[in-house]
Amino acid sequence: MKTITQYRDDIAALMKKSADIDMKAVAENRDLSEAELALKNEILDAVEEINKTVTTMERQERMKSLLEKPQEAVTVEKGKKFSDSAVITGGEKQKFSSFGEQLASVMRAGMPGGHADPRLFNATGLNETVPSDGGFLVQTDFSNDLLQDVFQTGILAPRCRRFEISGNANSIKINGVDETSRASTRYGGVLGYWKSEAAQKAASKPKFREIELSLKKLVGLCYATDELLADASALEAFIRQAFVSEFGFLLDDAIVNGTGAGQPLGILNAGCLVSVTKETGQAKQTILAENVIKMYSRMFPQSVGNAAWFVNMNTLPQLYTMSLAVGTGGAPIFMPAGGLSQSPYNTLLGRPVIPIEQCQTLGTQGDIIFADMNGYLLAVKGGIESAMSIHVKFDYDESVFRFVMRVDGQPERASALTPYKGNDTLGHFVALATRA
Repeated sequence: MKTITQYRDDIAALMKKSADIDMKAVAENRDLSEAELALKNEILDAVEEINKTVTTMERQERMKSLLEKPQEAVTVEKGKKFSDSAVITGGEKQKFSSFGEQLASVMRAGMPGGHADPRLFNATGLNETVPSDGGFLVQTDFSNDLLQDVFQTGILAPRCRRFEISGNANSIKINGVDETSRASTRYGGVLGYWKSEAAQKAASKPKFREIELSLKKLVGLCYATDELLADASALEAFIRQAFVSEFGFLLDDAIVNGTGAGQPLGILNAGCLVSVTKETGQAKQTILAENVIKMYSRMFPQSVGNAAWFVNMNTLPQLYTMSLAVGTGGAPIFMPAGGLSQSPYNTLLGRPVIPIEQCQTLGTQGDIIFADMNGYLLAVKGGIESAMSIHVKFDYDESVFRFVMRVDGQPERASALTPYKGNDTLGHFVALATRA
């Protein structure tokens, strides 16, 4: 019978095989084929079966350890305060029932003379072992839960193509096709042609570029009063509402507006953005039917089915009153069959219309964006790191919690693409130029 390590090695090999399939599709700038999807499902089925065995073996080892070793009591060296680097010992660490309970325990442990809950994990970063200076790390399952909540709260981030970075790396390199035009060749240099029998053939080859995502830090601080910390459930609700929403908001904002310097590169600052010019004589702060039709026509054909309209809320009056000229009259193009008395359609030209705060204000480039978010690459590492200190605002009876999320992102393509026929470039992301 294999050992746990051998089973884990089998899982790692299978997951690498699955990842290689994805990388091949990314390098060839295409979706997975039916055969590749079937193979990935077979691989994942095998991983799932092996993981069941690993889980059972791990449980057996935990039970054996628990039964054979008596649980040790938590002790603090006599005559020392907890903040004086007291030696803490403990048996099997149990998990906290909630994130709020853990944060309250961190606060109590950091106070002079405070009690250290054995369930806390002592931080070791920067060689600091004093809890009040170095803080405690958030329990792993709570940390991952917070990260998942961030992606659920965000609107754009869950739609992006996401990559997990391993624990030993701070960046990821992805091979992409270096292609700016399909007019004469495809995939940056591949050329097929019709030839007579026995005629000489000319060689061609694709051209690639390297996409690197290097992790950036998203940081948040939370000050909590001693009174709030006394109520673990209230603290958990506060922390989740505040930081999950804020991190989700800032990540979405970086995806749209990020500069690429110390933060992800946003759609509006990327070289692949397709900008549609305004109509001749078009008034400022307006959106015309002709604008959205032209934006729609600049999306990659294969991306239309996955694309959506992302708009600022203050564009909605323009969208609901758009019309196309018909003879001497006109016809509305964004209106429900029952008129304004009924709920408006949430689609425009068949694609969803999603209002987000991160879009620019009406009349500015970025107030309405037609985007296929699968063309945006997002790299994340682990969960959300957390630390706590009672010293920053000690005289205010407040403790401070710090949260750090490491993430980076950028569009898959470096530039817009000239199609095989026609001169208007196409892309994953299309915006309407400023109407000043």
